[in-house]
Amino acid sequence: MTPSTQPAALPEHSFGGGGLNHVNNTAPVHSRPDEVLAELHAVVGRIAANVEKVIVGKPDVVRIAIVTLLAEGHLLVEDVPGVGKTSLAKALARSIDCSVSRIQFTPDLLPSDITGVSIYNRQDNDFVFRPGPVFANIVVGDEINRASPKTQSALLECMEEHQVTVDGNTYPLSSPFMVIATQNPIEMEGTYALPEAQRDRFTARVSIGYPDPQAELAMVDEHAGNDPLADLRPVSDADTVLKLVHAVRRVHLSPEVRRYAVELVSATRRLPELRLGASPRSTLQLVRAARAQAALAGRDFVVPDDIHAVAVPVLAHRLVLTAEAQAARRSAADLVRNLLQRVPVPQAALDPSGQFLQNVQRHPGGHPVPGHGDGHHR
Repeated sequence: MTPSTQPAALPEHSFGGGGLNHVNNTAPVHSRPDEVLAELHAVVGRIAANVEKVIVGKPDVVRIAIVTLLAEGHLLVEDVPGVGKTSLAKALARSIDCSVSRIQFTPDLLPSDITGVSIYNRQDNDFVFRPGPVFANIVVGDEINRASPKTQSALLECMEEHQVTVDGNTYPLSSPFMVIATQNPIEMEGTYALPEAQRDRFTARVSIGYPDPQAELAMVDEHAGNDPLADLRPVSDADTVLKLVHAVRRVHLSPEVRRYAVELVSATRRLPELRLGASPRSTLQLVRAARAQAALAGRDFVVPDDIHAVAVPVLAHRLVLTAEAQAARRSAADLVRNLLQRVPVPQAALDPSGQFLQNVQRHPGGHPVPGHGDGHHR
């Protein structure tokens, strides 16, 4: 198996939709996929440019955030204080003209503070449901692990089933629906570790990390005098995002790539360093994220590189290490990277017309062009 290539970069923010002509020769999944992909690139480019006004020098983090949005998932941003976790969540939310709510998780927060509560109305002699902040398209949960596990569990039904049940009544949530939660490392004071069931519902986890000196200098020059979030304006809307989400669902997933994703997730359950491997839910979210990654790369079909590009953010936070592995300072992310090197990559991938792509060549801009040689499909 040859090493995976680097993840495809986000589209250039300056183009307006004409940058996909070199992939129009792929067989279509539906009518005019080039137009849909061109629109997706244009919208993603605008959102990425908007977010990068706030988060400087972190294009891969922005890419995973947008992939999670298009994959109908939820994002967990974990890092030390002060690196821009909340700013990332708020920048992505403000880039889309939709309903947004913010929840500050604290130790005294109650589940009803999130989902809502039924209040007795004396005039009607009946209870009236008052929706909580979870009734929004994008819910920003700040420092989620500072609330008790009881309160954290209030998000379980919301994130998995897109609905809320209060006093025996079920209320659907609007679409699109995305939870962007931030948390501090569990070593920090006043934090409660997220339960496994809660972590498993987050499609991806990212860590922003400290910026390099040049990016930090640019941040000081641009942000010291004003707050970039205050000037941020929406560059898309909920209807457009929902349209792109439906387009990502139609990205072709060949049987070979599907089997590769299953084998990769199954391999985590056999690692001696883990006492809990990845769940079947993670397999579904891995392929959804891979579809979104393929669409960002300008393709309407998934190749193994797309799995590689999202595997660590999607799988690592779900793995529970043994005490011995923790003592040896092994990391879940390193274990996933090792599996990417060990699990055999499919020798051929199917294009959307059902034909095998034995060879795929990288376009100079980073997009594959069917019909030419590439190390992954020899």
